[in-house]
Amino acid sequence: MARLERLRQAFGKPMRLSSAYRCPDYNARVSHTGLTGPHTTGRAVDVLISGEEAYRLVQLALEYGFTGIGIAQRGPYERRFIHLDDLEGDLRPRVWSY
Repeated sequence: MARLERLRQAFGKPMRLSSAYRCPDYNARVSHTGLTGPHTTGRAVDVLISGEEAYRLVQLALEYGFTGIGIAQRGPYERRFIHLDDLEGDLRPRVWSY
């Protein structure tokens, strides 16, 4: 939460979240990460954002130590998002697209 707040301060605008903490059962229904994904531990958020603002958010997220960045920028603008997490480990992608 502290890392996310520092990012929001640097971004200088409100960041609308479409997903933050998820209970394990719900996460298993909506994500391939199953019962133990990063949303189930409070280590991930999805920010509703698109276009140039999404590009800027990704740049800042890397600068502020986020280690997982998922980019979903297809479809209706109001459903586009950037996933951010701070998980550790070398066996995961650092940046990916949906």
